[in-house]
Amino acid sequence: MSVRVSFVSAGPGAADLITLRGVQRLSQAAVVLFDALTDPALRAFAPQATWVDVGKRGFDHAAKQSDINALLVQYAQTATGLVVRLKGGDASVFGRLEEELEALAQAGIASEVVPGVTAASAAAAETQRPLTRRGSGRTVALTTAMTREGDLHAGKTADTEVFYMAGRQLPALRRRLLAAGWPAETPALVVSRAGCADALHSSHALADLADAQALHAGRPTVVTVGVGAQEVGAVVAKPVHAGCGFPTPPQENPRPHLTSRALPFPASTLARALPP
Repeated sequence: MSVRVSFVSAGPGAADLITLRGVQRLSQAAVVLFDALTDPALRAFAPQATWVDVGKRGFDHAAKQSDINALLVQYAQTATGLVVRLKGGDASVFGRLEEELEALAQAGIASEVVPGVTAASAAAAETQRPLTRRGSGRTVALTTAMTREGDLHAGKTADTEVFYMAGRQLPALRRRLLAAGWPAETPALVVSRAGCADALHSSHALADLADAQALHAGRPTVVTVGVGAQEVGAVVAKPVHAGCGFPTPPQENPRPHLTSRALPFPASTLARALPP
């Protein structure tokens, strides 16, 4: 059975974080169903496709998951070519992937998943703070800060804990982590819009984590706590990213970047160079 739907992981920020396989699938797409936090510059890889916005934006859901599932099945059954479901970050990490895979399977539709860069990895790269450390950081836990029911879950289960979608919960997260047994002086790293030209990061002791709330307000945020939040003495340069097209509050001193409509390589040339 041939693949009708390709779940493509776009990475957490700028368009050039997508994989070559992801670019190839976009170049083959007839329809692209895309999330809110995917860079509009990715459209350059699929100018032939119909683009459908099914994005969710933090706590303001623009589309219900059941509607997305139904729309995905509908396009897979009616489109003349490949349907790409474009997801931010890595589709397999907090991307609601299992529900969409189940919907396709129940309809008898074949699919594939193209992996990508998740926000935890992008935050570690942005700050040059590896998530694992030889001899001291052997385990990493990835956690959503909030459950579907609105409960905040935080514990002490690994040497390094990374909390996704945590920007609005920093004071409560601090309290939960301290109650779970993390020492007050535990290093904590907050990174917002990781992988974008205007990424911001701040370092704190866990006891002072709530101080980061104002700096990162209104921005997609991950929080790293424990060994992986410690500095390693690297000299961190200010990289030039391909930009991120989704809205962001203005910064007084924006980092240098290309516009969200510009790519660091010709989209058409790259797509043609990829194997079928």
